[in-house]
Amino acid sequence: MGFPVHRLRRLRYKSSLRALVRETRLDPSGLIHPLFVCPGEGVRREVRSMPGQYQLSIDELVRECEQIHKLGIGGVILFGLPERKDENASEAYAEEGIIQRAVRAVKRAVPELLVITDVCCCEYTSHGHCGKVVEGDVDNDVTLEWLAKIAVSHARAGADMVAPSDMMDGRVGTIRRALDQAGFQKIPILSYAAKFASCFYGPFREAAESAPQFGDRRSYQMDPPNVREALREIELDIEEGADIVMVKPALPYLDVIRAASERFLVPIAAYQVSGEYSMIVAAAQNGWIDRRLAILETLTAIRRAGARIILTYFAKEAAQMLC
Repeated sequence: MGFPVHRLRRLRYKSSLRALVRETRLDPSGLIHPLFVCPGEGVRREVRSMPGQYQLSIDELVRECEQIHKLGIGGVILFGLPERKDENASEAYAEEGIIQRAVRAVKRAVPELLVITDVCCCEYTSHGHCGKVVEGDVDNDVTLEWLAKIAVSHARAGADMVAPSDMMDGRVGTIRRALDQAGFQKIPILSYAAKFASCFYGPFREAAESAPQFGDRRSYQMDPPNVREALREIELDIEEGADIVMVKPALPYLDVIRAASERFLVPIAAYQVSGEYSMIVAAAQNGWIDRRLAILETLTAIRRAGARIILTYFAKEAAQMLC
């Protein structure tokens, strides 16, 4: 029987009823806050294209992480801005590199906070690409050696998880073997398994100072129209030892998140990237949308699609709203 026996609005007319039957729930513990670490002391430099997000010196980073931990947020992922760059990304795997020092400082101050590190070379190379450039293209297999060294150096510094974001073939297996051989069998890998060559990364590249100096990254990041290829990338990363797999960006690829969550048993993460953040902030600043509602609605959509973990620059705001 239909109407008037069945009235679906019965469970909508009070906020308490809507909360009771809500199918998808957000929790701060499922959010990860990305943070940008830079040299210096007392530095809190706002990113022009990401209002409310900052390049932070290590002392400021520690204070930020203390606040994040108090809000019950699941953890942080760190991106580094080195003091110098070169063709071999040497600061990325240096023992006293910016991320290595930042991880040690955060773990001393907030040992319970989950600290994830981005494993890539683009912030550290003079050309801005994600690996060793040979004849105008990134050499996949040489880059794997760099990534393994980066991951091990992060683990030695105290990182709880490493997250390769380079999209080189075979990087998860190479990193897994390197971590195991170095005695870090317990360190999990969060793989950027389906990272698309997206226009939504622009503000991040300003924040991380990682824009490529020539060409683009379409020869190694995924072609946006491809879903089946994304699932193949995810499957291969799981076979190589990925513990969590990520789809990036989030909102333009909800179909990929859904397909991955239905097909694979490992936890699925999604990254609400800088461009998604900046669009919401800009529209809200112009009075075109409600910032609070837009944050909650977009995060709910990502969660509803199947992402158990969401990397988002709105983590602090969302946590405060959800508490």
